[in-house]
Amino acid sequence: MKNILTHKTAFLSWLAIYPVMNIVSYFFDDVLMQVPLLFRTLILSAILVPLMTYVIMPLYTALFKKWLEKQ
Repeated sequence: MKNILTHKTAFLSWLAIYPVMNIVSYFFDDVLMQVPLLFRTLILSAILVPLMTYVIMPLYTALFKKWLEKQ
């Protein structure tokens, strides 16, 4: 059970991160491309981690609750 839940959680994380990264890149790519790589990844992670932790993953967990609990 735990192993299946781990795989489902990993898939759900990817499903959440992928569109958010694309949206952030779409709106901020021109600005971010002018910043050195280390600062660019610092900025992206500073945006993505709180957004994922406090907004998107709680929403996805609620939306996919039955699927996550299903054995």
